[in-house]
Amino acid sequence: MPFPAVELLRCPVCRNGWDGSKSSERTLVCASEHRFDAARQGYVNFLTGRGTRFLPDSAEMVAARERFLATGSYAPIARALADACAAATAGDDDGGSGPRAILDVGAGTGYYLDALLERMPGSRAVALDISKFALRRAAKLPRTAAVVWDVWRELPLEDASLDLVVDVFAPRNFPEFARALRSGGAACIVTPSPDHLAALRGLLPMLDVPTGKAEAVATSAGPEFEAASVRLVRFPLVLTREAAADLAVMGPAGHHSSRETILSLLGEDQVQTEGVVEITVLRRR
Repeated sequence: MPFPAVELLRCPVCRNGWDGSKSSERTLVCASEHRFDAARQGYVNFLTGRGTRFLPDSAEMVAARERFLATGSYAPIARALADACAAATAGDDDGGSGPRAILDVGAGTGYYLDALLERMPGSRAVALDISKFALRRAAKLPRTAAVVWDVWRELPLEDASLDLVVDVFAPRNFPEFARALRSGGAACIVTPSPDHLAALRGLLPMLDVPTGKAEAVATSAGPEFEAASVRLVRFPLVLTREAAADLAVMGPAGHHSSRETILSLLGEDQVQTEGVVEITVLRRR
């Protein structure tokens, strides 16, 4: 059995494709003999040599994310994203529900990608993240290559190989998205609105959200993309202390604040706040 979604990937060292006679379900060997072995958890690390200057999510941050997402609190985002991606490919004969070639940038544990794969059965996917702890979960998704990689580098993907790029609260390398997307493909970008989690951010050391993030997505995408749609998704959140702490720690605050510190800043009652995100769909010209 070949490595999952191998036809979407290329060697990050020389850009060559893979030697099928030497590669396997657990190993990728390119035409120039560069070799990458998957970890026992299923992900493959392409960040050889100098690695990345960015700080990956720790095991504790990933565990907090998994606990929080398991509550279903962010299910409205996953559903709305799946709807947007299906609509973005609805011009195809299958109405947007057929197999696709998908890239999930900053995929984390694969929570949102899982919703897309359920909506588009048979799809192949690449889940990119710099955290190996997160990709241990994403590697369990069907037909998904979980790859440790820095999105600010040239992506280890074949030219025009993708139908969809999905980016949820993650960095956006639009020149590389454009290179890897086929003409007519779509990039679906989820960004927080300024009032996203406002009540919770008022209590905890979480980053503020600047205004105009959705507008910035459209303007920074470049001439290779045209804006197709922007949708606002707003939903109430009633969080226990534990869930609120996990929500804080699973994000950037988790790099400098412990869960115990976060819990000490929360009262004994539930926290009521709102999730407010924007989903921007861009079409590859």
